[in-house]
Amino acid sequence: MTGLLLIQLGTPDKPTYRGLLPYLRQFLSDRRVIEVPRAIWLPLLYLRILPFRSGASAAKYRRIWDPKTGSPLLYYTQQQTELLQKQFPELPVRFGMMIGNPSVGSVVSDMIAKGVDKLVALPMFPQYSATTSASATDVLFSALMKQRRVPAVRVVPPYYDHPAYLDAIEAVIRDDLAKLTWEPEHFVVSFHGIPQSYAQKGDPYATHVVRTAQAIVKRMGWKRDQWTQTYQSRFGRSAWLKPYTDDVLAKLAKQGKKRVYVALPGFTADCLETIDEIGRESKEVFEHAGGEHLKNGTCLNDHPKWIEAMARILREEGTGWIK
Repeated sequence: MTGLLLIQLGTPDKPTYRGLLPYLRQFLSDRRVIEVPRAIWLPLLYLRILPFRSGASAAKYRRIWDPKTGSPLLYYTQQQTELLQKQFPELPVRFGMMIGNPSVGSVVSDMIAKGVDKLVALPMFPQYSATTSASATDVLFSALMKQRRVPAVRVVPPYYDHPAYLDAIEAVIRDDLAKLTWEPEHFVVSFHGIPQSYAQKGDPYATHVVRTAQAIVKRMGWKRDQWTQTYQSRFGRSAWLKPYTDDVLAKLAKQGKKRVYVALPGFTADCLETIDEIGRESKEVFEHAGGEHLKNGTCLNDHPKWIEAMARILREEGTGWIK
Protein backbone atom coordinates (compact mmCIF):
# COMPACT_ATOMS: atom_id res chain seq x y z
CA MET A 1 0.00 0.00 0.00
CA THR A 2 1.20 3.49 -0.89
CA GLY A 3 1.07 6.23 1.72
CA LEU A 4 1.38 10.00 1.25
CA LEU A 5 3.20 12.08 3.83
CA LEU A 6 3.35 15.87 4.12
CA ILE A 7 6.41 17.05 6.06
CA GLN A 8 6.06 20.48 7.67
CA LEU A 9 8.52 22.32 9.91
CA GLY A 10 6.42 22.30 13.05
CA THR A 11 4.93 24.47 15.76
CA PRO A 12 5.02 24.59 19.57
CA ASP A 13 2.26 22.74 21.43
CA LYS A 14 1.37 25.84 23.44
CA PRO A 15 2.22 29.57 23.19
CA THR A 16 3.97 29.54 26.56
CA TYR A 17 7.54 29.61 27.82
CA ARG A 18 7.39 25.88 28.55
CA GLY A 19 5.85 25.26 25.14
CA LEU A 20 8.53 27.22 23.29
CA LEU A 21 11.57 25.95 25.22
CA PRO A 22 11.60 22.38 23.82
CA TYR A 23 10.50 23.61 20.39
CA LEU A 24 13.32 26.14 20.08
CA ARG A 25 15.82 23.71 21.64
CA GLN A 26 15.10 21.12 18.95
CA PHE A 27 14.98 23.66 16.13
CA LEU A 28 18.15 25.51 17.05
CA SER A 29 20.04 22.26 17.71
CA ASP A 30 19.60 21.20 14.07
CA ARG A 31 23.03 21.16 12.42
CA ARG A 32 21.37 22.06 9.13
CA VAL A 33 19.93 25.24 10.62
CA ILE A 34 22.90 26.38 12.70
CA GLU A 35 26.24 25.57 11.08
CA VAL A 36 28.37 26.57 14.05
CA PRO A 37 30.74 24.15 15.88
CA ARG A 38 28.81 22.47 18.69
CA ALA A 39 31.41 23.38 21.29
CA ILE A 40 30.72 27.04 20.57
CA TRP A 41 27.02 26.93 19.80
CA LEU A 42 25.54 24.68 22.50
CA PRO A 43 26.76 26.68 25.53
CA LEU A 44 25.48 29.85 23.86
CA LEU A 45 22.17 28.17 23.04
CA TYR A 46 21.51 26.80 26.53
CA LEU A 47 22.91 29.63 28.61
CA ARG A 48 21.85 32.71 26.66
CA ILE A 49 19.44 32.09 23.80
CA LEU A 50 16.90 29.60 25.14
CA PRO A 51 16.30 31.25 28.54
CA PHE A 52 15.51 34.61 26.93
CA ARG A 53 14.21 33.81 23.45
CA SER A 54 11.64 31.27 24.67
CA GLY A 55 9.67 33.93 26.54
CA ALA A 56 9.87 36.46 23.71
CA SER A 57 8.79 33.89 21.14
CA ALA A 58 5.93 32.73 23.36
CA ALA A 59 4.58 36.29 23.44
CA LYS A 60 4.64 36.42 19.64
CA TYR A 61 2.88 33.06 19.32
CA ARG A 62 0.15 34.21 21.69
CA ARG A 63 -0.64 37.02 19.27
CA ILE A 64 -1.38 34.59 16.43
CA TRP A 65 -2.83 31.71 18.47
CA ASP A 66 -6.52 31.16 17.75
CA PRO A 67 -8.69 30.35 20.79
CA LYS A 68 -10.43 27.53 18.90
CA THR A 69 -7.99 26.26 16.27
CA GLY A 70 -4.69 27.01 18.01
CA SER A 71 -1.56 27.28 15.87
CA PRO A 72 -2.32 28.54 12.32
CA LEU A 73 0.45 26.35 10.88
CA LEU A 74 -0.95 23.22 12.53
CA TYR A 75 -4.53 24.11 11.63
CA TYR A 76 -3.81 24.67 7.94
CA THR A 77 -1.57 21.62 7.72
CA GLN A 78 -4.43 19.56 9.11
CA GLN A 79 -6.80 21.14 6.59
CA GLN A 80 -4.40 20.45 3.72
CA THR A 81 -4.11 16.81 4.78
CA GLU A 82 -7.84 16.31 5.11
CA LEU A 83 -8.59 17.94 1.76
CA LEU A 84 -5.80 15.99 0.09
CA GLN A 85 -7.22 12.79 1.54
CA LYS A 86 -10.38 13.44 -0.50
CA GLN A 87 -8.21 13.52 -3.63
CA PHE A 88 -6.80 10.10 -2.73
CA PRO A 89 -9.64 8.21 -0.97
CA GLU A 90 -7.90 4.84 -1.39
CA LEU A 91 -4.60 5.90 0.17
CA PRO A 92 -3.59 7.00 3.68
CA VAL A 93 -2.62 10.68 3.68
CA ARG A 94 -0.84 11.93 6.78
CA PHE A 95 1.33 14.81 7.93
CA GLY A 96 4.28 14.91 10.29
CA MET A 97 6.20 17.74 11.92
CA MET A 98 9.99 17.97 11.85
CA ILE A 99 9.76 19.74 15.21
CA GLY A 100 6.95 19.21 17.68
CA ASN A 101 3.84 17.09 17.27
CA PRO A 102 2.78 14.95 15.57
CA SER A 103 6.38 13.97 14.89
CA VAL A 104 7.44 12.54 11.56
CA GLY A 105 8.79 9.52 13.42
CA SER A 106 5.51 8.67 15.15
CA VAL A 107 3.47 9.16 11.98
CA VAL A 108 5.79 7.06 9.82
CA SER A 109 5.82 4.29 12.42
CA ASP A 110 2.02 4.25 12.47
CA MET A 111 1.79 4.22 8.66
CA ILE A 112 4.19 1.28 8.42
CA ALA A 113 2.28 -0.61 11.11
CA LYS A 114 -0.88 -0.17 9.05
CA GLY A 115 0.66 -1.69 5.93
CA VAL A 116 2.34 1.16 4.04
CA ASP A 117 5.22 -0.31 2.02
CA LYS A 118 5.61 2.56 -0.44
CA LEU A 119 5.88 6.14 0.81
CA VAL A 120 5.74 9.40 -1.15
CA ALA A 121 6.94 12.30 0.99
CA LEU A 122 6.18 15.93 0.18
CA PRO A 123 8.36 18.47 2.03
CA MET A 124 6.29 21.63 2.38
CA PHE A 125 9.13 23.85 1.13
CA PRO A 126 8.85 24.82 -2.56
CA GLN A 127 12.38 26.25 -2.77
CA TYR A 128 15.17 23.90 -1.71
CA SER A 129 17.42 24.81 1.19
CA ALA A 130 19.53 22.56 3.35
CA THR A 131 17.93 24.29 6.34
CA THR A 132 14.46 23.05 5.40
CA SER A 133 14.27 20.49 2.57
CA ALA A 134 17.42 18.60 3.56
CA SER A 135 16.48 18.79 7.22
CA ALA A 136 13.10 17.27 6.34
CA THR A 137 14.75 14.28 4.66
CA ASP A 138 17.15 13.96 7.61
CA VAL A 139 14.19 13.65 9.95
CA LEU A 140 12.40 11.20 7.64
CA PHE A 141 15.35 8.87 7.12
CA SER A 142 16.35 9.10 10.76
CA ALA A 143 12.87 7.83 11.59
CA LEU A 144 13.20 5.02 9.03
CA MET A 145 16.51 3.95 10.55
CA LYS A 146 14.54 2.84 13.61
CA GLN A 147 12.16 0.66 11.59
CA ARG A 148 12.73 -3.00 10.88
CA ARG A 149 10.48 -2.91 7.82
CA VAL A 150 11.42 0.12 5.75
CA PRO A 151 9.10 1.11 2.89
CA ALA A 152 10.30 2.16 -0.54
CA VAL A 153 10.53 5.94 -0.46
CA ARG A 154 10.18 8.75 -2.96
CA VAL A 155 10.77 12.34 -1.89
CA VAL A 156 9.17 15.06 -4.01
CA PRO A 157 11.92 17.31 -5.43
CA PRO A 158 11.77 21.13 -5.11
CA TYR A 159 8.73 22.49 -6.94
CA TYR A 160 9.62 26.20 -7.01
CA ASP A 161 8.86 26.43 -10.74
CA HIS A 162 6.18 23.75 -11.04
CA PRO A 163 3.22 25.12 -13.04
CA ALA A 164 0.66 23.81 -10.53
CA TYR A 165 2.42 25.49 -7.61
CA LEU A 166 2.69 28.75 -9.55
CA ASP A 167 -0.99 28.49 -10.52
CA ALA A 168 -1.87 28.28 -6.83
CA ILE A 169 0.35 31.21 -5.86
CA GLU A 170 -1.13 33.34 -8.63
CA ALA A 171 -4.68 32.45 -7.56
CA VAL A 172 -4.00 33.35 -3.92
CA ILE A 173 -2.44 36.71 -4.85
CA ARG A 174 -5.27 37.60 -7.20
CA ASP A 175 -7.83 36.68 -4.53
CA ASP A 176 -6.01 38.88 -2.02
CA LEU A 177 -5.82 41.85 -4.36
CA ALA A 178 -9.49 41.55 -5.28
CA LYS A 179 -10.41 41.97 -1.60
CA LEU A 180 -8.38 45.13 -1.06
CA THR A 181 -10.19 48.46 -0.81
CA TRP A 182 -7.04 50.22 -2.05
CA GLU A 183 -4.64 49.69 -4.94
CA PRO A 184 -1.01 48.79 -4.13
CA GLU A 185 1.67 51.14 -5.40
CA HIS A 186 4.34 48.49 -5.01
CA PHE A 187 4.57 44.73 -4.58
CA VAL A 188 7.13 43.06 -2.32
CA VAL A 189 7.76 39.33 -2.84
CA SER A 190 9.19 38.18 0.49
CA PHE A 191 10.87 34.84 1.24
CA HIS A 192 12.42 33.45 4.41
CA GLY A 193 16.13 34.22 4.44
CA ILE A 194 19.23 32.10 5.06
CA PRO A 195 22.80 33.16 5.94
CA GLN A 196 24.86 34.32 2.95
CA SER A 197 27.55 31.82 3.91
CA TYR A 198 25.15 28.93 3.31
CA ALA A 199 24.53 30.12 -0.24
CA GLN A 200 28.25 30.61 -0.79
CA LYS A 201 28.79 26.98 0.22
CA GLY A 202 26.42 25.83 -2.51
CA ASP A 203 22.88 26.03 -1.15
CA PRO A 204 20.68 26.69 -4.25
CA TYR A 205 17.95 28.44 -2.29
CA ALA A 206 18.59 31.94 -3.64
CA THR A 207 18.47 30.69 -7.24
CA HIS A 208 15.15 28.93 -6.62
CA VAL A 209 13.75 32.05 -4.94
CA VAL A 210 14.68 34.26 -7.89
CA ARG A 211 13.10 31.85 -10.37
CA THR A 212 9.89 31.66 -8.36
CA ALA A 213 9.70 35.45 -8.04
CA GLN A 214 10.34 35.99 -11.75
CA ALA A 215 7.64 33.46 -12.69
CA ILE A 216 5.10 35.11 -10.38
CA VAL A 217 5.86 38.59 -11.65
CA LYS A 218 5.49 37.45 -15.24
CA ARG A 219 2.13 35.86 -14.49
CA MET A 220 0.89 38.94 -12.62
CA GLY A 221 2.10 41.32 -15.30
CA TRP A 222 3.93 43.58 -12.86
CA LYS A 223 6.39 46.02 -14.41
CA ARG A 224 9.99 45.98 -13.20
CA ASP A 225 9.63 49.15 -11.14
CA GLN A 226 6.48 47.82 -9.45
CA TRP A 227 8.03 44.97 -7.46
CA THR A 228 10.98 44.00 -5.25
CA GLN A 229 12.02 40.53 -4.13
CA THR A 230 13.26 40.41 -0.52
CA TYR A 231 14.28 38.15 2.38
CA GLN A 232 12.90 38.19 5.91
CA SER A 233 13.33 36.47 9.30
CA ARG A 234 17.01 37.17 9.85
CA PHE A 235 18.44 35.56 12.99
CA GLY A 236 21.76 36.45 14.62
CA ARG A 237 24.42 38.94 13.61
CA SER A 238 25.83 37.31 10.48
CA ALA A 239 24.94 38.59 7.02
CA TRP A 240 21.91 36.95 5.44
CA LEU A 241 20.64 37.04 1.88
CA LYS A 242 19.67 40.57 0.86
CA PRO A 243 17.76 42.79 0.47
CA TYR A 244 16.06 42.54 3.85
CA THR A 245 12.29 42.93 3.74
CA ASP A 246 12.07 45.55 6.48
CA ASP A 247 14.82 47.67 4.91
CA VAL A 248 13.00 47.66 1.58
CA LEU A 249 9.66 48.54 3.18
CA ALA A 250 11.19 51.47 5.06
CA LYS A 251 12.87 52.69 1.88
CA LEU A 252 9.64 52.43 -0.12
CA ALA A 253 7.77 54.46 2.49
CA LYS A 254 10.46 57.15 2.49
CA GLN A 255 10.20 57.28 -1.30
CA GLY A 256 6.53 58.13 -0.96
CA LYS A 257 4.98 54.72 -1.55
CA LYS A 258 1.97 54.64 0.75
CA ARG A 259 0.35 51.32 -0.19
CA VAL A 260 2.24 48.01 -0.43
CA TYR A 261 1.20 44.38 -0.83
CA VAL A 262 3.63 41.70 0.41
CA ALA A 263 3.37 38.34 -1.35
CA LEU A 264 4.67 35.32 0.58
CA PRO A 265 5.14 32.46 -1.91
CA GLY A 266 7.79 30.59 0.07
CA PHE A 267 5.39 29.70 2.90
CA THR A 268 2.80 26.98 2.25
CA ALA A 269 0.80 27.79 5.39
CA ASP A 270 0.27 30.90 7.51
CA CYS A 271 2.61 30.99 10.47
CA LEU A 272 4.44 33.33 12.84
CA GLU A 273 6.64 34.68 10.03
CA THR A 274 3.70 35.65 7.84
CA ILE A 275 1.05 36.75 10.31
CA ASP A 276 3.07 38.45 13.04
CA GLU A 277 6.42 39.26 11.47
CA ILE A 278 5.05 40.74 8.23
CA GLY A 279 1.49 41.51 9.32
CA ARG A 280 2.49 43.32 12.50
CA GLU A 281 6.23 43.99 12.86
CA SER A 282 7.01 44.84 9.23
CA LYS A 283 3.78 46.81 8.99
CA GLU A 284 4.93 48.92 11.93
CA VAL A 285 8.30 49.51 10.23
CA PHE A 286 6.51 50.60 7.06
CA GLU A 287 4.08 52.91 8.86
CA HIS A 288 6.81 54.43 11.04
CA ALA A 289 8.70 55.35 7.87
CA GLY A 290 5.63 57.07 6.41
CA GLY A 291 3.66 54.27 4.78
CA GLU A 292 -0.11 54.00 5.25
CA HIS A 293 -1.37 50.60 4.08
CA LEU A 294 0.49 47.28 4.10
CA LYS A 295 -1.20 43.98 3.41
CA ASN A 296 0.59 40.76 4.33
CA GLY A 297 -0.32 38.24 1.67
CA THR A 298 -2.27 35.09 2.46
CA CYS A 299 -0.35 31.83 2.24
CA LEU A 300 -1.41 28.84 0.16
CA ASN A 301 -3.22 27.34 3.17
CA ASP A 302 -6.32 25.40 2.08
CA HIS A 303 -6.91 27.21 -1.21
CA PRO A 304 -8.50 24.82 -3.74
CA LYS A 305 -5.76 25.55 -6.28
CA TRP A 306 -3.10 24.50 -3.77
CA ILE A 307 -4.90 21.26 -2.92
CA GLU A 308 -5.09 20.55 -6.67
CA ALA A 309 -1.41 21.43 -7.03
CA MET A 310 -0.31 19.09 -4.23
CA ALA A 311 -2.39 16.28 -5.71
CA ARG A 312 -0.85 16.80 -9.15
CA ILE A 313 2.69 16.96 -7.78
CA LEU A 314 2.18 13.81 -5.72
CA ARG A 315 0.66 11.92 -8.65
CA GLU A 316 3.62 12.84 -10.84
CA GLU A 317 6.16 11.72 -8.24
CA GLY A 318 4.09 8.64 -7.43
CA THR A 319 3.82 7.42 -11.01
CA GLY A 320 3.40 3.64 -10.93
CA TRP A 321 2.50 3.73 -7.23
CA ILE A 322 -0.61 5.90 -7.38
CA LYS A 323 -3.52 5.07 -9.66
